[in-house]
Amino acid sequence: MQINQPTITSSDSLRPTHVEVNLMHLCNNLKTIRAHVAPAKVMIVIKANAYGHGMDAVARHLAPHADHLGVAVLEEGILLREMGIRTPILVLGGIWEEQIPAFIQHDLTLTASSVERLQQIDRAAETLKKKAIVHLKIDTGMERIGVHYYSAQTLQEAALACKHVDVEGIYSHFANSDAADLSHARLQLARFNEVLSFYEKHSLPTPRLRHIANSGGILQLCDEAKFDMVRPGILLYGVYPSDEVQRTVNVTPALSWSSKVVYFKVTQPIHPVSYGSTWQSDVATRVATIPVGYGDGYFRAMSNKAQVIIRGVKVPQVGRICMDQMVVNLGADGTGYNGDEVVLIGQQGEQRISAEDLARWAGTIPYEILTNINTRVPRVYKTL
Repeated sequence: MQINQPTITSSDSLRPTHVEVNLMHLCNNLKTIRAHVAPAKVMIVIKANAYGHGMDAVARHLAPHADHLGVAVLEEGILLREMGIRTPILVLGGIWEEQIPAFIQHDLTLTASSVERLQQIDRAAETLKKKAIVHLKIDTGMERIGVHYYSAQTLQEAALACKHVDVEGIYSHFANSDAADLSHARLQLARFNEVLSFYEKHSLPTPRLRHIANSGGILQLCDEAKFDMVRPGILLYGVYPSDEVQRTVNVTPALSWSSKVVYFKVTQPIHPVSYGSTWQSDVATRVATIPVGYGDGYFRAMSNKAQVIIRGVKVPQVGRICMDQMVVNLGADGTGYNGDEVVLIGQQGEQRISAEDLARWAGTIPYEILTNINTRVPRVYKTL
């Protein structure tokens, strides 16, 4: 089962375009988050190839320091188990009945988002003569998966009747915890607390792990929403979930992305560049070709908006971004030569380009920038 790219552990890749991931930055980010939310546990979310950072290397490095791991789909959980990872793993996404035995056989924690699914889990566990570990999912305002908060008691009561299920946790998910206006997030929190009151009202033990706080919740609602566990996703990787969010935790980006100049030429006036002829210069100008494009995850939507760093100077990308290549304008007097490093995300000298910058140029969010860096781009891992 292969859902990751092969990882490269040295800088000897022959391909000029590569991603470098600083594993020590990830460790330090985790330590900082853990200190901020103490005494709550920390589930590190490593779905979607660890937000583009490479699930294999990130999981091996961070799993010993995490209380739980969070993934989106069954296949991600199985891959981690096959790697020898024994840390508890919660699969956060919806599941099919046919998948349930595989969850139980691989010791994966299931999300029970309805009474029907919970009962299916209970029956499968009975057949396998094992105990299934489950977290109940409550929809407090996301309208994605989970039983509605106003119907949650039916799921909670059904859980009490299950003899082959260990209801370890109960959770929800914020829709707007990274916004400047936290009114909806606080409404969700109130609804979640009301659902949790079921246990006290009926003198029942509360599930051991109550959780709702994602990265935005950790940053803006920590005191109220940390409960027993938090789930940092993009924050773990050193990127903030929005421009509006309060940056109450200092984290460092773990990922940088670079390439090299592979071609240099002087483009004459009124000679358009790339597909569609969307850009041309009025004067002779120096341009460089970079071997990276939307096939690598460098979005075409950034055409004529993006910037890169060459020789410590930010220069604009010009013309349409192609599948495998793009062109940058060095200017009439600019300098750049074949083999020069080109920073796409990261720092060179005093200049820096962030995932947030790319998101603004592409009209999207940093999550999409990171998770769309194609698996054909080699990952190089740094531990110092």
